[in-house]
Amino acid sequence: MRTAIILLLVVAAAAGIAALRGAFGTGGEHRASSIVDTMQGGGEAMHAGFRRAHARGLCVSGRFIASGDATALSSAPLFEGESPVLGRLSIGGGSPVAPEASAGVRSMALAINQADGQQWRMAMNTPPVLAVGTPEAFHDQLRAMAPDPANGKPDPARVAAFYEAHPESAAFRAWQASYEASDSWANTRYHGINAFVLVDADGQRQPVRWAMVPEAAFAPLGDGPHTDDALSREFQQRLADGPLRWTLRLQLAEPGDPVDDGSRPWPDTRRTVDAGTVELTHARAQQGGDCNGLNFDPLVLPEGIEPSADPVLHARRAAYAESLRRRARETLLEGAP
Repeated sequence: MRTAIILLLVVAAAAGIAALRGAFGTGGEHRASSIVDTMQGGGEAMHAGFRRAHARGLCVSGRFIASGDATALSSAPLFEGESPVLGRLSIGGGSPVAPEASAGVRSMALAINQADGQQWRMAMNTPPVLAVGTPEAFHDQLRAMAPDPANGKPDPARVAAFYEAHPESAAFRAWQASYEASDSWANTRYHGINAFVLVDADGQRQPVRWAMVPEAAFAPLGDGPHTDDALSREFQQRLADGPLRWTLRLQLAEPGDPVDDGSRPWPDTRRTVDAGTVELTHARAQQGGDCNGLNFDPLVLPEGIEPSADPVLHARRAAYAESLRRRARETLLEGAP
């Protein structure tokens, strides 16, 4: 199993290297490698072998049951019938041992497999918008939020100065101020944030964003105490009682809506289409789990779904590939005689 995981990491990393060229340009302080350096706290990884972002997580699997209502928007076959799903639930941050319950961001990543071998990979987070709309500003945000070596926490004054210099972060800050954590990954709503384009059989194009809307009712997290693995334990206990479900809800853009800037929300009045249900039935620890070697590159898309021109979306591919390349190298070194 270990050899298989190593080979999977190496092959996936090699496939992703090409993506590193272009998204951030060929030089400068905002290249993918520089951003990943910032994510891992410097040139040396603190947690070798783990993802540089969302390092702590849980592998999950199940199926996507299409409603059929999105077939008029996209020619992708997965919008009809059922498709198997492999995924991962995680928390933000680069530590694989960080407490789960208190994390400021939760995430769901999925790979929906079509019968023809094509995949739809997606990586979603709890915020509905980004704080900023360019890779360069995103890197500056990471640096502003980097923990102070003296106390292991971000400097509030530095973070405040960043937001003051970036008024486009207003929508994100409003969400952050109103956010209340739930007591489970299962009753959390996840957002794709960046826009994509659905293409129908006649070539008609419709920009969309999407969210995973939980079937489980919201319940507040509460004051605790919470064990470090509180979300993983709670999720597996829920699964023992039956499948857990989310509705894949598409939000359709209208002319004039910003489709290339994830920091700018679309009006809530935009039409939505419920494309189907994600049903998770199994969970497994990520170490040794099927999801551990998978790079949830959001630009792995089946025919009928295309990326928008959002530069952050394309930069995510480059950063994910760089993270995977480092993980693959570290895993090989760890296994070397």
